Amino acid sequence: MTIRLVFHILAICGAATFAGAMLNIGLSFGAYWKRLPPAEFLDWFGANGWLIGRTIPLFVVPTFIGLAGALWLDWNAPVARGLWLASLAAMIGIGVITFAWHIPTNNAFAAKSIALADIRATLDLWLQLHAVRILLGLASAVLGVVAISR
Repeated sequence: MTIRLVFHILAICGAATFAGAMLNIGLSFGAYWKRLPPAEFLDWFGANGWLIGRTIPLFVVPTFIGLAGALWLDWNAPVARGLWLASLAAMIGIGVITFAWHIPTNNAFAAKSIALADIRATLDLWLQLHAVRILLGLASAVLGVVAISR
């Protein structure tokens, strides 16, 4: 197994695993949360919300290591470099959405600092932006597959 293959596996499998974990959160937790009355949702989130992001570093860190290595090794191959850069941009996009919206909103849910009347709309937006993150994760993985198949 070459170092190139290791970087490719980390980048592609990491992004795909991240997308899958986010898909699970959106489909399972999201559906459950939407069925709860707002006060019960806030109670649940205050008690359990910290569990949601707990595993993310386990696949985000290897993904970025893989992307950095793939970029380094393929820097002189313009097509592959462009695809790896696009894959990296998708992962950065996930980070921007996460740090700009999801983390502050998660903290507000946990602190119960959002008015009960605003919970449904806030959760709907949370899930819509979460869907964008899922698509970006899938795009990152697909771009990596295309990069290695050229």
